[in-house]
Amino acid sequence: MGFFTDAYDLFCISLVTKLLGRIYYTKPGAPKPGTLPPNVAAAVNGVALCGTLAGQLFFGWLGDKFWLGFGIGGDYPLSATIMSEYANKKTRGRFIAAVFAMQGFGILAGGFVALIVSSAFDHKFKAPTYHENAAASLPPQADYIWRIILMFGAIPAALTFYWRMKMPETARYTALVAKNAKLAAADMSKVLNLELEVEEEKEPLPHGSCWTLHSTAKIFSRKDIFSAINWIPPAASMNAIHEVFRIARAQTLIALCSTVPGYWFTVLFIDYLGRFFIQMMGFFFMTVFMFALAIPYHHWTLKPNRIGFVVMYSFTFFFANFGPNATTFVVPAEIFPARLRSTCHGISAAAGKAGAIIGAFGFLYAAQNRDPKKTDAGYPAGIGVKWSLVALGVINFIGMAFTLLVPEAKGKSLEELSGENADENDEEKAASARTPPV
Repeated sequence: MGFFTDAYDLFCISLVTKLLGRIYYTKPGAPKPGTLPPNVAAAVNGVALCGTLAGQLFFGWLGDKFWLGFGIGGDYPLSATIMSEYANKKTRGRFIAAVFAMQGFGILAGGFVALIVSSAFDHKFKAPTYHENAAASLPPQADYIWRIILMFGAIPAALTFYWRMKMPETARYTALVAKNAKLAAADMSKVLNLELEVEEEKEPLPHGSCWTLHSTAKIFSRKDIFSAINWIPPAASMNAIHEVFRIARAQTLIALCSTVPGYWFTVLFIDYLGRFFIQMMGFFFMTVFMFALAIPYHHWTLKPNRIGFVVMYSFTFFFANFGPNATTFVVPAEIFPARLRSTCHGISAAAGKAGAIIGAFGFLYAAQNRDPKKTDAGYPAGIGVKWSLVALGVINFIGMAFTLLVPEAKGKSLEELSGENADENDEEKAASARTPPV
């Protein structure tokens, strides 16, 4: 539910940015509805990502200091860490991936809420299109729509707060870091409904365990690609409320047909195919589909070919989630030692959000038309959608190359992956070698 809430809060803002532009930046007599100025659009789209990045680093560090379950950014390292330390090695991948897959339902929920709210307002407050009557196309009640959509995100957070407060700390942390084996056994007894015996405590592990960090930045585009290919009608041909409905419908269809299935394909197959294979496959197909969209881009903008563009664009989302978007959440929760797991997962997740911030701020400018007369209001000329897609394809290829550095965690225990017991095992082997056989 934490990830459900995270996804809703992060993605619902993109559904209402055009409405915000109409409400606050429409000029009387202008031929088109108002849009957010570049600096405002970048801030609105990027502020949640910046906050999430800070939360991932800060709460990831706090997670290794025994703080639990606070802040959206904190949910990335903490939810992954909690699940990885409770799961067994045979099904650990699918359980961690299932946590991340709740993002898909959060995205869907955002779309459905936007559809319901905008439909209700559109039915109640009939308004002409902007072309027909610019002033009347924005009824005063439209200002409530974006507030209701955003405020709804507080409901799942409030519903889960009680259970977060009751959640016990993971046994691995309690035993390995807090050095309280009795409490760890007591907590696991409650979770498993079994009586567990505590073995005699061994010498604490040294604090110099080695660890390495592999993280892959995920590129996220905030540009409304559907407007670029004219899948959504021009803003002036709709009223403000109906525009929210059309944007929400398009994004919900993409989520329903590609994003959510991609998450759950990962859940089903990650413990069979392995993390490395799924990540490599995902980056490969994302690269292929990005170039397939970019190189013949003019072909896809023609009216008969728009559905083909949307289908191929959907496949890039499918293989992002049946690929690196999921695996870069799973792997950091498995390869680091318990005392650093939350911190390092926070760093890894923050690297992904850094890529998202670059996408949110950079793609808005890069995707602008190369002709200064055809750019959105307030934007300088860019490289165009075609070359922006080419750039994303190149980045995906680079991600595929870096995947060669990712260790395979399938079927291995957390201790085996992190090497936490290596020093202890070496000492036991050395002691055994010093003891003469009887």
